[in-house]
Amino acid sequence: MTRKTSKKKKAPRKAAKKKAAPKKKANKKAAPKKKANKKAAPKKIPRPKQEWVDEVLAFLEGTHPEVTTALDWRRPLELLIATILSAQCTDERVNMVTPVLFERYPEAADIAAAPREDIEEVIHSTGFFRAKARSIQGACEMITQKPGGEVPAEMDALLELPGVARKTANVVLGTAFGITSGVVVDTHVKRLSGRLGFTGQIDPKKIEQDLMKILPQERWIKAAHQLILHGRALCSARKPKCELCALAARCPAAE
Repeated sequence: MTRKTSKKKKAPRKAAKKKAAPKKKANKKAAPKKKANKKAAPKKIPRPKQEWVDEVLAFLEGTHPEVTTALDWRRPLELLIATILSAQCTDERVNMVTPVLFERYPEAADIAAAPREDIEEVIHSTGFFRAKARSIQGACEMITQKPGGEVPAEMDALLELPGVARKTANVVLGTAFGITSGVVVDTHVKRLSGRLGFTGQIDPKKIEQDLMKILPQERWIKAAHQLILHGRALCSARKPKCELCALAARCPAAE
């Protein structure tokens, strides 16, 4: 008998694993993530106690009894223009510029008719001189068209003028006309109002509303000037001199 030889089945050859080609590193650097420009949200704080407000007002009255604006002016028109120029500029610099400007162009009609380039040249050192020259000329043009050709003594009429917001209008009404229409909120008043716990708002209009609620109306004009002087003397933005301030014992920011 013939034996049947069993054929062994050959195991299938394993397919050779192909080595994956190394990934090429991209030479492009990852773009840095842009920081979100989120504005600081206002803080909700309780209304300050009246005794604390009175203490602050008494302190300010004792340290700065006689106050007025640091801007040099003789007429409402000069104060209006000086206040417009003071935006993003020191009062000292404005006081160096305005005598030259008012000597060349003493009246609103003179400024309105002057070559724009001449005004820009005079006020150049105050910064943003093109925008300021445009606002000054525009305001003077509107003033010359009003009855009597004088700076208006009403809030709504002032706010119609180019370059005039509530801060400028309050300065003119309070300092030039003695009208307590509101509270001047500049950078100093804004900073100190927050540090003293008078407001948690960051918008100047809302800060003014809070200050009008807690300050006696007869102190609106003077208190703003006093806060500005205190901010310059002791409560500066970067290095407040709390150790020299009599309010530090109870001031929320000092704690």
